Amino acid sequence: MKRRIAVPMEHGALCSHFGHCEYFCFVDVEDGKISGKKEIVPPEHEPGLYPRWVKEQGAGEVICGGIGMKARNLFAAENIKLYIGVANKSAEELVEDLLGGVLRTGENSCDH
Repeated sequence: MKRRIAVPMEHGALCSHFGHCEYFCFVDVEDGKISGKKEIVPPEHEPGLYPRWVKEQGAGEVICGGIGMKARNLFAAENIKLYIGVANKSAEELVEDLLGGVLRTGENSCDH
C-alpha cells in the first residue's frame, strides 16, 4: 500500500506551528518503508488553503506540532488524518516513528 505523509518543516525539523512552516516534506511510504521524499515550498499561507493544497500533493496524512481548530476541521473535510502535538524531529524520524507504532502525539501547541 502506498502512502504519502506531509510534515510541515522549519530549519530541517518539524515546525511547531503548522501555518508558519518554511516548507513541507512529503514522505512516500511503500510496503511499510520510506520509499522517497520531496520538499516543497507551499503557496503563501491563507486561511483554508493548506488542507486543499496538501491533498493536491497527494498526501493523506499530516504529522504536525500545533494546528488551529479551523485547520483541523478543514483537514477532516478533505479526509486527511492528523497526528498532532508530536516532538520536534526530522520528517524521516517522525515517519519512521509512525511506521514503527511509536509516534507520540500530545498536546496541541496552537492556541487559536
